Amino acid sequence: MTTLLEMRDITKEFPGVKALDQVNLAVKGGEIHAICGENGAGKSTLMKVLSGVYPAGSYDGEIHFEGALAQFQGIRDSEDRGIIIIHQELALVPQLSIAENIFLGNETAKAGVINWHEANQRTSALLKKVGLKESPTTLIDSLGVGKQQLVEIAKALSKDVKLLILDEPTAALQEGDSRKLLDLMLELKAQGVTCIIISHKLGEVRYVADTVTVIRDGRSVSTLDAKAGLSEDQIVRDMVGRDMSDRYPARTRRAGEMLMEVEDWNVWHPEHSERQVIKDIAFNVRAGEVVGIAGLMGSGRTELAMSIFGRSYGRGITGTVKLHSKEADVSRVDRAIKAGLAYVTEDRKSLGLILDETIRFNTTLAHLEGVSKGGVLNANAETKVAEDYREALRTRTPSVFQKVGNLSGGNQQKVVLAKWLNTSPEVLILDEPTRGIDVGAKYEIYAIINELSAQGKGVVMISSEMPELLGMSDRIYVMNEGAFVGELSADEANQERIMSLIVNE
Repeated sequence: MTTLLEMRDITKEFPGVKALDQVNLAVKGGEIHAICGENGAGKSTLMKVLSGVYPAGSYDGEIHFEGALAQFQGIRDSEDRGIIIIHQELALVPQLSIAENIFLGNETAKAGVINWHEANQRTSALLKKVGLKESPTTLIDSLGVGKQQLVEIAKALSKDVKLLILDEPTAALQEGDSRKLLDLMLELKAQGVTCIIISHKLGEVRYVADTVTVIRDGRSVSTLDAKAGLSEDQIVRDMVGRDMSDRYPARTRRAGEMLMEVEDWNVWHPEHSERQVIKDIAFNVRAGEVVGIAGLMGSGRTELAMSIFGRSYGRGITGTVKLHSKEADVSRVDRAIKAGLAYVTEDRKSLGLILDETIRFNTTLAHLEGVSKGGVLNANAETKVAEDYREALRTRTPSVFQKVGNLSGGNQQKVVLAKWLNTSPEVLILDEPTRGIDVGAKYEIYAIINELSAQGKGVVMISSEMPELLGMSDRIYVMNEGAFVGELSADEANQERIMSLIVNE
């Protein structure tokens, strides 16, 4: 195979930060090339350089595409050459149809009049290619995330794509949708489309990739042949710069006194009052204990957590929450916080953080009374609190005045944790605490969870990653269709037993 793309000695600097330092990347035509690295390693920055988001002249080094020097001044330039990037945050307009989205900015028009018949015909052919049976007139907001990803790929195919770049394409997908997307990548490869995939999910990388380039701290450190028996441990070692023989830090399991008890918890859907979402749930958490909640997507795990935390979800809620054997008032978020509960949402970007604000602002947001007097904020106190948590959680940032939207996923998650730790909770509910972050940052989050349990805090951890639950939990409750269908100790639990409880319920 001939080399389709070569990036030579790419260096990109921002004020005070060298994001890329002489990175080299060579992609052969017709291959799937994976780029792996920790959050903040420079993967997305490199792809923004390639696609023209950062135009020629704003970085050092050279890009050669199809054997010729390429100096893209914007996304339109790279797309005209057949380089299409699909970002992790999808760029579709929810209120428009599939056809309207696919040809947005590239309309099938003549003399300013759009030929909708042609647009719909072409859309139908593209949808067939990506395995979708929806009508071209279907609105985007009626589709699940998995199908929206496929629409993005259909949109790329409409532009005569030669190099398709997918940035964390399966981060928000269920396992079945993820496999469909990966299989589609393999089909596109068979049709001659070259792909670059950025992913933290190393099992998926090994499934589709021909070659893997690892980037660490803004440098390309290795290029590996994925078809030559490449192990996940080898990729991880290159990503983090050290051996990680154990993905989960060691912890002494020591459950103490009863901390929280939830009894007879029932929740109905906020809009469909006849639909019961949570059914007679009862569970408990002891001091120093990590309690996992396992279940498939849609089993009600997030709804349970949000309903307990200040009744943030649902209506007609009944049941009791006890802390230290006394009934706690969790009827509103502020009361739940005062009672000693905290909830780290699964959606940190939309619900957990204000991305346009600073680390300092976000860290103190849930406990403003701790940094104010007489209703007036003390800026120095805010800064000290944020600095203390930045140091304690080892958040990688040049300053607490950095906007959190500019941080990597792992560091954003640390800011969310800091925000809730600042409320001094007794029980911390973590909903998908490591979603979308790399193995190195995951290890750091696990270490923080262990530190909390060592301090006698109770931790409830919801996760779709079975190995994570098995590696971190003292006990695991298994949930299906809004009810608990089993409870397993750490010694009893394995993936087979958990799935058996779900399917045989």
